[in-house]
Amino acid sequence: MEIYQLRTFIAVAQQGHLTQAAELLHLSQPAVTAQIKALEEEFGVPLFERFPGGVQLTEAGKLLQPDAENILALARGMQNRAKALAGEPRGKVKIGTIGVPARLRLGSWLAHLREKYPLISAQTTHGISVSVLNDVRKKVLDGGFYLGRNPYQNVTTLQLTEIGFCVALPPSMAAELANADWKTLGKAPWLGLSQFTSLAEITLELWRSQNIAPKIVGEFDEEATLVELVKAGMGVAILAERTAKRFVADGSIALWRGGEIAVRVPLQFIYSADREQDPLISMLKSSLKTEWDLP
Repeated sequence: MEIYQLRTFIAVAQQGHLTQAAELLHLSQPAVTAQIKALEEEFGVPLFERFPGGVQLTEAGKLLQPDAENILALARGMQNRAKALAGEPRGKVKIGTIGVPARLRLGSWLAHLREKYPLISAQTTHGISVSVLNDVRKKVLDGGFYLGRNPYQNVTTLQLTEIGFCVALPPSMAAELANADWKTLGKAPWLGLSQFTSLAEITLELWRSQNIAPKIVGEFDEEATLVELVKAGMGVAILAERTAKRFVADGSIALWRGGEIAVRVPLQFIYSADREQDPLISMLKSSLKTEWDLP
């Protein structure tokens, strides 16, 4: 059974005449007759009764006509869908991610991207801001998320939001430091940040801006690790506001000055500057603007 045979079957049923159906389909009458005969042989039942003035459906033909119409409708729908997809952007995009996926709205963004551009396949690589920045510069990644201020002219940024950071205190130091000034905070032990974490440069900039040089207790590379070490009483650290307030609620950490924002840092999407006109980058930017409600 072929689609063109079903199309002929429906045309003959609607016209009630082989010659008229042949004209409608731009076929010869013998070709139409041969197609109907092939269907009847395949189905094992006659589809039409022949009369001097034309043809009419048999009872079997009447029962099979709706099925044939449904199959043709599905075929047209598939064809239209295929034509629409022909103009869709396609390929794989490699995106660098950092930190907590929920903070990036990663799930809803990629779901929106998939819905709007069904032929695009996304691949994420988790890292830190520095590594994402370097891989975007080297074009290993098409784009990525970056926390902080971009120092390179050959990398373009789309700012998504700002993230506020609080100073987190061990409960054992809360009485002494909860309302302290920066000079006093600078004398407290601080959790150091590995150069391989997104928070390293942010913390250093904060210390420089407040003119303090704290005693560093180790070097750590993950926000979750910082939380655990603050809870354990090892030292002070900066944490993203939402993270800090989640843990202060159960009393496992305390916050300096009731959770005052110590520093605000831009969260950005970055991509190579020479790809500004790249349709793929334009697609990513457009979907991000929708996700983050940007102008």
